[in-house]
Amino acid sequence: MIMNPNNTFMKTLWPRKIRFWPAFVTSLTFITIFIIAFSNVGKSSTVSPTLREFEVGKVANRDLIADKTISYIDEEATQLRRKAQEHLVPAVFRYSNDATRDALATFGRFKSLVHSLFINRVSVESFKLGIQAEYPGVFPPNILDTLFRSPSRERFLEYAESVLKIILEEGIFSMGNLNLDLYNPDQVEVIRRGSLRTERERIPISRIVTLITVKDRINEITNTGSYPSLFGNIAPMLLSPFVTENTFFSQEDTNLRLEEITKRLEPVVRQIERGERVIKKGTIVSKDDMVKLKALNHIKNKVNYQYILGFIGVLLLSFGLVVFLSNPSLIGKPLENKEIYFLAILGSLYGISSIILSRMFNFDYLPLSVLVPTSLCIMLSAVIIGNRAASALAISIPIIVLAIGAFDDRAFFFALAAGIGSVYAMRGAERRIDLIKAGLLVAFIQALVVMVLLLYDQAPLSVFFSVVFWSAFNGFMCGMLVLGFLPLLEQALNATTTFRLMELADLNSPILKRLLAVAPGTYSHSVTVANLAESACRDIGANALLARVGAYYHDIGKMDQPDYFIENQAAYNKHDDLAPRLSATIIRSHVKLGIEKARALGLPQSVIDIISEHHGNSVIAWFYNEALKQEDQVKADDFSYPGHPPRSKESAVVMLADTVEAAMRTLKKPTISKIEKFVHELIVGKFEQGQLDHSELTFKDLELIKSAFVRVLAGHYHARIEYPKITREVPFEQG
Repeated sequence: MIMNPNNTFMKTLWPRKIRFWPAFVTSLTFITIFIIAFSNVGKSSTVSPTLREFEVGKVANRDLIADKTISYIDEEATQLRRKAQEHLVPAVFRYSNDATRDALATFGRFKSLVHSLFINRVSVESFKLGIQAEYPGVFPPNILDTLFRSPSRERFLEYAESVLKIILEEGIFSMGNLNLDLYNPDQVEVIRRGSLRTERERIPISRIVTLITVKDRINEITNTGSYPSLFGNIAPMLLSPFVTENTFFSQEDTNLRLEEITKRLEPVVRQIERGERVIKKGTIVSKDDMVKLKALNHIKNKVNYQYILGFIGVLLLSFGLVVFLSNPSLIGKPLENKEIYFLAILGSLYGISSIILSRMFNFDYLPLSVLVPTSLCIMLSAVIIGNRAASALAISIPIIVLAIGAFDDRAFFFALAAGIGSVYAMRGAERRIDLIKAGLLVAFIQALVVMVLLLYDQAPLSVFFSVVFWSAFNGFMCGMLVLGFLPLLEQALNATTTFRLMELADLNSPILKRLLAVAPGTYSHSVTVANLAESACRDIGANALLARVGAYYHDIGKMDQPDYFIENQAAYNKHDDLAPRLSATIIRSHVKLGIEKARALGLPQSVIDIISEHHGNSVIAWFYNEALKQEDQVKADDFSYPGHPPRSKESAVVMLADTVEAAMRTLKKPTISKIEKFVHELIVGKFEQGQLDHSELTFKDLELIKSAFVRVLAGHYHARIEYPKITREVPFEQG
């Protein structure tokens, strides 16, 4: 089709038809890589661990290196933190105002009794008997005797009441069976509920007063100097009967405190860095090692949303890659299914090898991608398919391998630079020796890139030589491996590589020698067509070498019956004795015979396409017109070539060159103006017949093709000067 230059960008970007099976196979291969990346494969050193391989106290039989950076909760450490924080929670007690009031009321009654006995001026014996009657066996007789005989006995009662209030206000703790060792070892918390608000007070355990220690506390208070010494002597025995427990342990409040601590508890988070040696071969597995091992298994086994998103991303990326490769305007040519499969397999092998190597090796300064033949993959795709497809692969596969976690940032950058450098190195490579030169250039590029990475990482000078050497060695070996793998892949894929076309363009090949021997006119015609097609393709940016090879072989079907074609005839034309239909059948059969011979020779499909399309489905005009003279009803299809109109620029150019070269034989006394007009009419004729509709040639291309044809034909048919006759007197040059 003649392309409209006003086509929109989206029409250029999006192919007319998405091929399902290439898209499916490519997506499946990349998804397979993604699954392999997150599964246990083999027994490599960084493979996801299994608990059965290691046991505490046993010697590890292999290294275990983390294949990713993970964070995990150290349950044992978290439990220790929880216990520590729980142990810091104080036991919570509640202060009872009712118990305090009851105790003070009891002492108030005692005080009233003593006061009434003092008022009645009873004897000491009567005083003791009166107290014993109300409080039998509570007070020792000497305490009552001292109280009665004291000159300040009325004031002693006031002292006693004030001390009792102090003690009760501080709180008399009821411990019961409580084990304070379970709680804060330094203090307890007391909740006091007032009429207006509730107060919380922290009290050191050393200041806790119980019924057992209350007498000591009374002594501490009375010995402060605020009370008479005589009162201090009797106060403990006098007040202890009225002291009662008024501060009680609250399990409910204590549990609430524990729950608050638990809610605020931050777990102990540990981190395992990617590449960290979790377990070292030959060492005894410790308890901490097993904790890390369990963490790695837990991360592997739990639902990973990042994995799911990555899975979807790889699927979309691989499908998008197929869309990209399905568009000839972006890649430069339509890819066959086998070429897409080749790219998919190449990418999958690259990804799987990266995963395996990432689990086997871990270097401090050497990027992992130095061990992966990035340049080999890109150079092979550049030679077999083209630089555009290789560029797409050079960008996409490092991104995919980075996404699945086999590459870190340094390895990704190195692989990306190596891939792009390989595409650049393959530009213009036409001979096998060029592959060695490309390998040397890639080696230099990779060495330069890795030096930049080493400088960025501030690596020690001692590692520079080895890292740079292996990086350069990788590039050089990739060039050598391309040289070895290329012939095999050319045959397996029947690929149209520059190197294979160069071999096919050799005029000394057996098939072309045979063509020269049996059909010299066809051979001469083919060589001229090749010159025309190559020149035109070079001007329009098409594959000039492919056009030359296609032109050499486009008429090999004429070798079986060369005498039936005008360029091989001398004075006698065999078609003079044949009916037009039979002649047309013989003429158009050379296309089918040429395709069969090309397939037998194993020629690339693009060359076979040129052979099958160089006449398109045009009508054999001479015999069609002869048939019209002899028959009443004649179908044009019976006199048409069986081929399809050209579907590539190269095929269309060969068709036009074939037409022009054959027609030029009929042009008498050609001049440049005659040639230009003649070529223009022939090209326009093919265009009007619809033979160029599928070729993607533009009007500008057709103008350039015409100019190229005129330039070549003008040089071929230029007017020659008339040389003078050489007389005998003029000596001939020797040598």
